[in-house]
Amino acid sequence: MVIAVRTDLHMGRGKIAAQVAHAAISALEETRRRHHDWAETWLNEGQSKIVVKVKSEEDLLRLKEEALRNGLSIALIQDRGLTQVPPNTTTCLGIGPGPADTLDKFTRDLKLL
Repeated sequence: MVIAVRTDLHMGRGKIAAQVAHAAISALEETRRRHHDWAETWLNEGQSKIVVKVKSEEDLLRLKEEALRNGLSIALIQDRGLTQVPPNTTTCLGIGPGPADTLDKFTRDLKLL
């Protein structure tokens, strides 16, 4: 699983942690619906998560489209706006879980958060 977080929002560490948790849970649930075997494999093999950064909403949306083109499940997270960001701000994107070689094709060059 890869989770991409927008750095242009300047969210605090706790806010980022909460958004990443939302993305991980939502992405897993979507993968269970679309690729049950991938979800089960991920759950049984350590539940690896890689958190990367993107500079903007546009970069996040490009990443989303690339994930969908590659047949992966995604979870685009939008915040309710109760604390640090305005309502409906897209904060992060969960991709997968899925085959590592598929994820690596378009995420390997992203920097770790």
